[in-house]
Amino acid sequence: MAFEDFETKESVVVVYTGDGKGKTSASLGLMTRALGTRWKVAFIQFIKYWGVGEHVFIRDIQPLYKDQLYFYKGGKGFYNAGDMSPQSVTPEQHKQAALDTYNQALKAATSGEYELVICDEINNAVHDGLLTTEQLKTLITTRAPKTSLCLTGRNFPEEHLELVDIATEMHKLKHHYDNKFLANKGIDF
Repeated sequence: MAFEDFETKESVVVVYTGDGKGKTSASLGLMTRALGTRWKVAFIQFIKYWGVGEHVFIRDIQPLYKDQLYFYKGGKGFYNAGDMSPQSVTPEQHKQAALDTYNQALKAATSGEYELVICDEINNAVHDGLLTTEQLKTLITTRAPKTSLCLTGRNFPEEHLELVDIATEMHKLKHHYDNKFLANKGIDF
């Protein structure tokens, strides 16, 4: 096929999923590219409430990008993850935090105000039952026509694969966590 045989889509849905490292990092790269193109970006983060490197980075660059970059940090941490789950958070509080974060994402995605809305770790929230697969489908199908969507996290529901344009599965070949080493600041979070 010749280049002129291709068309351009008004917007796309991108999924980064799988058990390997790099899903959030890939979405941050996408955010960087979009901001460099002078797009308005909303970065909506599910799950991660603790201090992670991307929070500091986004906080530090927000003054540069002003209203071009919106950041919302929701969630109450890992859900049903044994020792990694915050002990003081009830299942109801997890569910409410996921719903509040989802509402922020849905508002951004349907507003027509943003060219890119990133929903970091939303797939985890759906897989953990904090959100429904129907809510995820609604987010994908009701977004504004010119708003691209990026969905990250493990376990993207296969039944929704037909609704997305680009899906990448990060597959773990090896991770030092399997040998009982904790995550490294600056690399893993």
